[in-house]
Amino acid sequence: MARRPLPRILSSGSVSLTRGREFARTATDNATDVLQPLITVTRGLRLLAGTARRRWASTPKDKRGPVLFTVAACVFGLAVLPYGSVIALVSVMGAAAWAGRERTPVRTGPDETETARLRSLYEALVPYFSVADDPAPLYAHGGDWQKVLGDHAFDGDGRPTRLRISYPAYFTDGEAAARARIEELLHAKSGRGREYRFDWDEEGNQLVMSALDALPTTIGAQRFVTAPGETVLGFTDGDAVPRTVPVTDGDTTRDAPPVVWRTGARSTEPHLLVVGQPGSGVTTLLRSVALQALQHGDVLVVEGNGTGEYACLAGRDGVLAVECGPAGALTTLEWAAHETERRLITANRARQAGHPVPDDVRRPLWILLDRPGVLGHLAATDGRPDPRDLLQLPLRHGRAANVTVVLADQLDDLDGLGETVRTHTRARVVLGRCSRDQIASVLGAEPHTTPAPDVPPGRGYARLGTGPVLRLQVPATPDPYDEATGESQRQTVLGLLPALREAAEPAVAADVAEPAGTAVPIDMAPAVAAAVSDPAAPSGPTAALAGDGAKARG
Repeated sequence: MARRPLPRILSSGSVSLTRGREFARTATDNATDVLQPLITVTRGLRLLAGTARRRWASTPKDKRGPVLFTVAACVFGLAVLPYGSVIALVSVMGAAAWAGRERTPVRTGPDETETARLRSLYEALVPYFSVADDPAPLYAHGGDWQKVLGDHAFDGDGRPTRLRISYPAYFTDGEAAARARIEELLHAKSGRGREYRFDWDEEGNQLVMSALDALPTTIGAQRFVTAPGETVLGFTDGDAVPRTVPVTDGDTTRDAPPVVWRTGARSTEPHLLVVGQPGSGVTTLLRSVALQALQHGDVLVVEGNGTGEYACLAGRDGVLAVECGPAGALTTLEWAAHETERRLITANRARQAGHPVPDDVRRPLWILLDRPGVLGHLAATDGRPDPRDLLQLPLRHGRAANVTVVLADQLDDLDGLGETVRTHTRARVVLGRCSRDQIASVLGAEPHTTPAPDVPPGRGYARLGTGPVLRLQVPATPDPYDEATGESQRQTVLGLLPALREAAEPAVAADVAEPAGTAVPIDMAPAVAAAVSDPAAPSGPTAALAGDGAKARG
């Protein structure tokens, strides 16, 4: 049987049909736009009529008469008033338009995807929050997750950003290992790649999990609004500290929550220990601390790497020395120990005599040591004493002498730090990608957040004394002499540096001949020359530096 051909309108008129459908759709959309006010008012009148009908049906029969009388009186009053009918019509149309407006539906619960994720979390928690002999278990396979999972919020991808979890009272929430297992499970089930904070309420048997936003990395070195003796180590979460400082973030100025480290005679954490992986921003933090310390004190820098990361500080006002070699480091730290002892003696004599403490004793002295473990290895190779052994006096009595020690090293060399360093460096910072155990070994406590898998330079954790563990982002303070530094950041750091000191006269410098095999810091040479040429020079940091340098050479 031969197949009949299609009608002409179906075989050759597809273009006409498409154009007709588009024209009809356009006409319908235009008509809907034009008639939208009428549609809204009509929908509102229908809703008002339904509301009136329900009110009338719910009114008792003995009260319907007074209601009708009240309505009739209102209608009669509007009728006798001038323009009353117009006012009534406008009022009814306005009420109908308001009642018939389009409203965004309010979500009353999670959608199907979010419900499936919550159910998966509940099932994953069953082995940890249930026991076989529990008569009324909160967690059971196939149980009701809505009883224990509440206050949930999700992001655009359906991953939970906040969740409150109730757990049975017999769960061992006082054990760090048990809490860590639950946190790792929630981290894996809620989505990796983010940081989560876990707040345990042991009294109420509840756990609140919150997804944290990444800390901003756009805040650079600048003059922070702080009091003398306060140093901004970096910035943290807004609800972690009760204070903010104005900062310049790009082209805008805003308030940011800082991690403020307080030093001085009344500080409970007078010294700082910074630990991190290579490229984690340890040197950036020390440069930032040095720029802030130079506003009110003097700085000694000892660099173990010998890469010249602190060359921008050499020859600046307030920078007593920048040392890179073992011999110069020993000389510098010997002077620091003698200066600490001199300050203690001078302050004690002044107090006994009833006099104020001299200005050179009250002026803060900062000792910055970067990678002292390398210097210790080089010193042992040359048969010299370990430079870290000379830190005992500044660490033990630095608070009373207004001497602050900032020591930075890598995690691999952490075991080489002596007991004195571990005991007296109560303010600590960990930078870079580290595990929870590594963070706890340095800070003495585990963080309440999950470490991020990928962290930018300067990102880590800080703990001041026995306080909480805080997330930290160090302000960007690059080396201005590095070719990779941008021009804007280079000019910013150079603008924060003190002015260069005038060069010493060649004749004076030539009078001080250095024996072979002995190194004197280049920034100490003018002070040493002045002390040799004038034995009766006045006492102070420069004079003491020269005297101790001469003793070291002798």
